[in-house]
Amino acid sequence: MVKRLADRLEAARHELFVGRLVEKTLFAGALQGVSSLCVLHIHGPGGVGKTTLLHQCSALAESVGATVVTLDARNIEVTPEAFTATLVVALGITLAPGEGSLEAELEALESHIAALPGRCVIFVDTYELLTPLDNWLRETLLPTLPDSVLFVPAGRQMPSPAWSGDGGWTDLWQDVPLHNLDDSESYDYLTRRHVPDGQHSAILNFTHGHPLALSLIADLFSQQRFDAQSSLAFVPEAAPEVVNSLLNHLLQHEPDSSRRAALHACALVRATTEDLLAHLLDVPDAHDAFEWLRSLSFIEGGRYGLFPHDMAREVLLADLRWRNPSLHRDFHSRARVYYAARTREGDAAVQQHVLFDYVFLHRNNPVVRPFMNWRETGTLLPGPARPDELQSLVEIVKRHEGAEAAAHAARWFAAQPRGVLVLRDAAGQAAGFLAMVSLSRATAEQRNLDPATRAAWQYLESHAPLRSGEDATVVRFWMSTEHYQDISPEQSLIFIHVVRHYLTAPGLAFSFFSCANPDFWTPILNYAGAQRVPADFVVGGKKYGFYAHDWRVLPPISWLEMLGERELATDAPSENAAPSDEVAVLSREQFDDGVQHALRDIARPHALRNNALLRSRMVTGRAGHHADEAARVAALQSLVQDACKALCSTPRDSKFYRALDHTYLHPAPTQEQAADLMDLPFSTFRRHLKSGIEAVCDLLWRDEVGG
Repeated sequence: MVKRLADRLEAARHELFVGRLVEKTLFAGALQGVSSLCVLHIHGPGGVGKTTLLHQCSALAESVGATVVTLDARNIEVTPEAFTATLVVALGITLAPGEGSLEAELEALESHIAALPGRCVIFVDTYELLTPLDNWLRETLLPTLPDSVLFVPAGRQMPSPAWSGDGGWTDLWQDVPLHNLDDSESYDYLTRRHVPDGQHSAILNFTHGHPLALSLIADLFSQQRFDAQSSLAFVPEAAPEVVNSLLNHLLQHEPDSSRRAALHACALVRATTEDLLAHLLDVPDAHDAFEWLRSLSFIEGGRYGLFPHDMAREVLLADLRWRNPSLHRDFHSRARVYYAARTREGDAAVQQHVLFDYVFLHRNNPVVRPFMNWRETGTLLPGPARPDELQSLVEIVKRHEGAEAAAHAARWFAAQPRGVLVLRDAAGQAAGFLAMVSLSRATAEQRNLDPATRAAWQYLESHAPLRSGEDATVVRFWMSTEHYQDISPEQSLIFIHVVRHYLTAPGLAFSFFSCANPDFWTPILNYAGAQRVPADFVVGGKKYGFYAHDWRVLPPISWLEMLGERELATDAPSENAAPSDEVAVLSREQFDDGVQHALRDIARPHALRNNALLRSRMVTGRAGHHADEAARVAALQSLVQDACKALCSTPRDSKFYRALDHTYLHPAPTQEQAADLMDLPFSTFRRHLKSGIEAVCDLLWRDEVGG
């Protein structure tokens, strides 16, 4: 017997088909009358496997003797007459001459389908093209057909709300969203396609189980267009034709340049609001672009804005990096500026959200990606520790670190309970926690009782002593209840909250991050600018290590700039890499001397070029870590002028401002003449001037040590 080509095609499709068990079971139940369903509305983005699923369902229907009709909306004119005529032809119905009216065709369809021996299954692919006919199909065509019909439309768009809003369809219609394959199904498919095992993880990181993407990449290996023996993992930039093909499937029409930019911008960030989109595109109003994004089948909306399906995000970013690297960098820079401006706004929940967005920019960096779990952190609710749960946290420490560590934890929880943050699961139970210790608020006895804080304090005293008004934090305990300090959703959320503390804690000058396995965390902590310091300590026979950061040398704003540069760098930072332009850590005496010289030279920028304050934390924070000399001089002038003007806020201090103004900002020829302008005795004027200088020094010092 000669085999048909169709038979071989069907066999190949069956052999490579994986997953979709839920959808096939649902279809089989409707087909066999187990359920009352007459309409299964399948939908999902381009390339997710809708057509492939229809092939499988069609084969199943044929195997039980059902009459199967498969229509493609791309071949049907969007009118009731054209759709009905196409269905009549597909069913092989012959109409007598003169019976070609819509009413006659509907009657013929009804009588023909009623006479069929079994079910009649009507598949309609690319159903989104028939959107104008959706009401007519629901209200006119389908109700006239026998209930032996099973109607299965498949398209990109979600069903119209009218389907679920009509109570009559409640038991007859079901929405069937089609998602990507899960990890095990994806691995199964790649194995069937003979893709080397060593490539599976990299391919899944890009495709997220998107069927078409998996198929196209498997084709590269089967055609030997990608070295199957190479130890290098697959990267999408190595296959621009795959990226382009996937884009074409996602987008029904080629977007113009402004819409393509909106797509790329949306793919870069975790969630896109209209305000953020306008900032990324550098336009005053992004309403039209935002509404267009909302209309796309692969863009979803959530509480915090719009976001693409995982595979769509990867494809769009790969296309942007390949097509326009400079725009990729511009978007990153604009996003960083946008988030940095919001890291100090709102309550802890808002700050956590913004920091997640900020860190999300780094998710594809090869250093960061292995150390962050992005998928499940949303199920955890962080909050301050309650008094009634502190003892349970001590027990968690005891389980993972032993009795001695638990005793230290109990003491610190009692002494500084506000430093304890608990991550609670959906049931309200502690899934993990973070405990930070302020060294400046601890007594010498408290610091010395704990080997960790004793080692941290000794290191500070010998390497970076705190100045008046400064604080140092020790991340003393951090762990997941189940996974301890392994990579987990709890660990990732803990890291986010540690960063939040770094950016918002007033007066933070130095931080220590303790690790039970410090060598394991070297790549990610070096990436974050933390350096391994010789301050190891032993508790309960276990050795721990510290990573540290001097926030006076690299302030938060400069630190964020550095992270932005590293996110786009191709090489990982070397271990203990120091910042290229260190900030000067000035004593109070040196700082006050710099302020007095700055006041004297405020109107002479060239004279400020050697001022020690140009490398201070406050100037670096205002001008930027890599700002040139002119920008730093301008920042110093602005800071000093602002501090002087701040004295105008109270009647008591306003006289000090006038003395500064007549001496430095708008100077009189001599101080004696300045005193005359203020109608003051010269000795009184001198006292006001001295008090004004001291007040400006105090204001700027608070800025310096408090960030």
